[in-house]
Amino acid sequence: MNAVMRWNPIREIESLQNRVFNALAPSTSNGTSESEGQPWAPLVDIVEDASEYIITTELPQVPKEDVKITLENGRLTVSGERKPSEEKKGRKIHRLERPYGAFFRTFALPNDAEPTKVNAVFREGVLQITVPKHEKALPRQIEVKVD
Repeated sequence: MNAVMRWNPIREIESLQNRVFNALAPSTSNGTSESEGQPWAPLVDIVEDASEYIITTELPQVPKEDVKITLENGRLTVSGERKPSEEKKGRKIHRLERPYGAFFRTFALPNDAEPTKVNAVFREGVLQITVPKHEKALPRQIEVKVD
């Protein structure tokens, strides 16, 4: 079944940006060099409901201690580092496709976000950041009285 999806110019720009970034990233598929220091950006899902925004990103093999979340001037940044496992040292590498090294993703918070109440949970390699909306931005129901 095909679903109709609303066109979102921001999503199109992010998709193009990711395609360009991936095309320009150095390739290590021949196994000639390790990918230490290779730039990478974890994939992110952003969903919204009536009361909050939820940002979810997968960070496999990244310890909680190596993840940093900052909020400054209405911009939320997730950064950190994925380090190669020690077991690869001294071995001949034939293919290394999973990137390692420092990463970061930055997101502009919408005007209705409440930056003082941001919450983050890191569980089983998945980081979930919840950004509540302002009380005044939440939908409310008004009772209509009949005279």
